[in-house]
Amino acid sequence: MAWFIGCDVGGTFTDFHAVDAASGRSVLHKTASTPDNPARAVIEGLKALAVREGIPLDAIGRLSHGTTVATNALLQGKGADVALVTTKGFRDLLEIGRQIRPHMFDLQKDFPPPLVPRQRRLEAEERVMADGRVLRPLGEGEVRRTVAAVRATRPGAIAVCFLFAFRNPRHEQELKVALQAAMPDVPVSVSTEVQPEFREYERLSTTVLNAYLQPLMARYMRSFEDEVKAVAPAAVLGINQSQGGLMSPARARQLPIRTALSGPAAGVVGSIDAARQAGMPNVITLDMGGTSADVCLVREAAAELTYERWIEGYPARLASVDVNAVGAGGGSIAWFERDGLMKVGPASAGALPGPACYGQGGQDATVTDANLALGRLSPRGLLGGGMKLDVTAARAALAGPAARLGFGIERTAHGIIGIVVANMVRALRAISVERGHDPRGFALLAFGGAGPLHASDVARAVGIRQVLVPPAPGILCAKGLIVSDLRESFVASGVTPVDAARLVHIAGELEDLARRAVAWLRGEGVAPEQQSLQFSLDMRYVGQNYELSVPLDEGAAARPNVAELTRRFFAAHERSYGYFNPEDAVEIVNFRLTALGRLETPKEPPLAPATSEAAATDSRPVSFDGLAFVDTPVYWREHLAPGHRLAGPAVVEQLDATTLIFPGERGSVDAAGNLILEVRS
Repeated sequence: MAWFIGCDVGGTFTDFHAVDAASGRSVLHKTASTPDNPARAVIEGLKALAVREGIPLDAIGRLSHGTTVATNALLQGKGADVALVTTKGFRDLLEIGRQIRPHMFDLQKDFPPPLVPRQRRLEAEERVMADGRVLRPLGEGEVRRTVAAVRATRPGAIAVCFLFAFRNPRHEQELKVALQAAMPDVPVSVSTEVQPEFREYERLSTTVLNAYLQPLMARYMRSFEDEVKAVAPAAVLGINQSQGGLMSPARARQLPIRTALSGPAAGVVGSIDAARQAGMPNVITLDMGGTSADVCLVREAAAELTYERWIEGYPARLASVDVNAVGAGGGSIAWFERDGLMKVGPASAGALPGPACYGQGGQDATVTDANLALGRLSPRGLLGGGMKLDVTAARAALAGPAARLGFGIERTAHGIIGIVVANMVRALRAISVERGHDPRGFALLAFGGAGPLHASDVARAVGIRQVLVPPAPGILCAKGLIVSDLRESFVASGVTPVDAARLVHIAGELEDLARRAVAWLRGEGVAPEQQSLQFSLDMRYVGQNYELSVPLDEGAAARPNVAELTRRFFAAHERSYGYFNPEDAVEIVNFRLTALGRLETPKEPPLAPATSEAAATDSRPVSFDGLAFVDTPVYWREHLAPGHRLAGPAVVEQLDATTLIFPGERGSVDAAGNLILEVRS
């Protein structure tokens, strides 16, 4: 017997989804997160699964982990003291950046201070040209001088980013070897290993971010590995990446920046799996948790990747799932702006003290308090009654905003929910309408602890008619970790015109990427039949500043020709901008390859169809409009089976989430156990 377990660490809860590979039996579990040491919640959760569900810990074959350690370090400013080495003349590039403002219409808003102060930014006498030729060699004397200067700063980590190193990495590698020999306990990040691409500022910033996170992530990963091995010695560990897919703990220690957005990525992977099972390849995901809501557009069962991210105010050039996040969660706090208007979020009550109804000292009115006051959440509490909620405390927190507005408690609560829904709708429009996609052609896939509770409101606001709620929406990120594959990205950077004279060069770059990818897959022990390669090119018209990602199948990558490459670019340009010009010259900026090693995925057994009508387990008064309360039947999700149909108003409760079905709406359970809501317009 072998168990596969996905473990996603969130700000409030740590979620587990465990599946027995032999029988397909699945088990869900949630435990409170431990921010001081996230690994502790993981170990406690594994032990709880062993006791409560009888899972032998030595039978855990794979443990896939989504972590927020890197994100929290950036949020809290708890990274290492980094020393930075650049090409002479580029010491201040990190601070100069680009001629943009962090917020277009806020003239007072500044960028966060650079992660490396000027006294720890050092220069080396070396120069590589844009074509890779060495103009000024990095001599042995200069290496010794630079190492001594770095040592004098007493760094916790070191970042090295030389001009045009992506065209010729020799100088970076020479300095790295010398730095490691002189300071073996200090991690060194070099740009040609972190993200070897052109655009100097973004490459520099990403390398610094990686170095900033390395010591903290290295300590966490070693502790996590040791503690897991002590309780589950047979478990193979996988760490989720921002682009989806798993990497080894050793790789995570080397490239911690790749984990900065691992949680949202796991949710998207789980969403795609749920959408496939429901036969809905086009969905917009809505992941609403305690602090934020993440939305992502999935088309033809695939989410687009982006390579331009801002993480806590710092630019990062890394592959990540194209998720748009907004500060709208169950813990989002209602407050008043100077103009007297009420706002909700982005400030959150977090896990501690949490919303007022948690009874842990919170005083501010939050979205969770509003839902509880309207009867949308059970007064028995969360986690099937395992986490009590205090209705009196929730109403007391809402009393202040209500008095200021001159409204009743219920109308104020309804207003808070309306504002947080509007915030999520704005984020959803940004990834759909503003990019030329009509959201009415998609279903809304709602997950996270609070997603299904607000899904109908969000869908109605943008004209979406169907909402898909997976069987375990609050633990979908953990499920996504189970169905994830091993993944590694490779890139070669160099502006290359798309013409007949450069086809040999283009083919050579793609062949070299394929060789590197196959070597990596072989090193990871992936069998040939489980390997797949995904090629893409970053292409643009000559003269453009930014490029589009153009996918290539393996056949087109093996035998590139001008007509096919330009055709694919024109199609991508028309899809993104509504037009293309077949007369203008086209060029390639980056050659990319993603290597996938497909892992065994346990198959869950088919669900037995319903043999009788769905029966409510309870009823309670629920307000849908902030005015009147309607006696509403409450269903327990575990009692629903394929074929069951529900008529609104109704509430569906389960361990990890609550789903609200409005009056006039209908719900049904499909063969995979998904709850499908038909939303009224």
